[in-house]
Amino acid sequence: MKTLEQIVAQHREEWKQRSLEQQRLEIENNEAVAKLYGLEDEIDSYVPLERVSLTNNSAFSWPDKTPEERDAAFDQSSIVDLISYSVGCMFGRYSLDSPGLILADQGATLADYLAKVPNPTFMPDEDNVIPMLDGDWFADDIVERFRLFLRTVFGEENFEANLRYVIETLGVKTLRDYFVKTTKRKMSSAFYDDHVQRYKKRPIYWLFSSPKGSFNALIYMHRYVPSTVSVVLRYLREYITKLETHREQAERSGDAKEADRIRAILVELSDYEREILYPKATENIEIDLDDGVRLNYPKFGAALITIKGLKGSGD
Repeated sequence: MKTLEQIVAQHREEWKQRSLEQQRLEIENNEAVAKLYGLEDEIDSYVPLERVSLTNNSAFSWPDKTPEERDAAFDQSSIVDLISYSVGCMFGRYSLDSPGLILADQGATLADYLAKVPNPTFMPDEDNVIPMLDGDWFADDIVERFRLFLRTVFGEENFEANLRYVIETLGVKTLRDYFVKTTKRKMSSAFYDDHVQRYKKRPIYWLFSSPKGSFNALIYMHRYVPSTVSVVLRYLREYITKLETHREQAERSGDAKEADRIRAILVELSDYEREILYPKATENIEIDLDDGVRLNYPKFGAALITIKGLKGSGD
């Protein structure tokens, strides 16, 4: 089986050839029109590659970059697209076994997915909640799910090489850094930033996030049901329990700095649970997909990460 790097390189070359062919056709079309009206000597029929408006034409997408920079940008864009698709597979929106949308109706369930894809190559997440944390705290964590996706699609033999290629192409130190990166003050996510931009600030995956981003969990709005927030709350409480155990271990080992760091996180998460997430869970909020993201997202207030430009989201 080819490596992911080889597959992306082939994809890139195919689009270069398609772009050149489209450029040739556009030039021929201009020449034919100019000849028809006798304007061959007055109109320049040449079309720069940078003006050939194909989505995957690197010259069009990055006109100011060098050919080498365009190749690098194309590769990175391809990997970002792959990750976006993989998350769709994690939630059952897409399937490796069937084209098009699989789960896209309100309140869709895993049972609905299995009715359409009885023996999936890659099983979607069961409870529609995927943790996005700074470590391997849960088996269905988004990083672990993506690693499984890589193995499933591209094989075990090239897994390490493919994982390394993904990390290098994204320009991050670790795969987790692409999904979630936390500091003392805030959390950032290149993945979620891309998702929000991809859907023009109307995301279909919603990120439950504590004030400083020490806890994050992703859900798919089409699979949302009123009990979903309670499932997120269960993950939060389990995470708090795990952190308390970690704090106790740090204290026993004499690592006061780590114990203090965890203690601060526990304060943040306890406040988030008590003041925000638990109250929202008790509301059993109903949503209507026909109302769209703009009206549904603000119902969850500060439980969800704030999206600039989406009125009422966490404001």
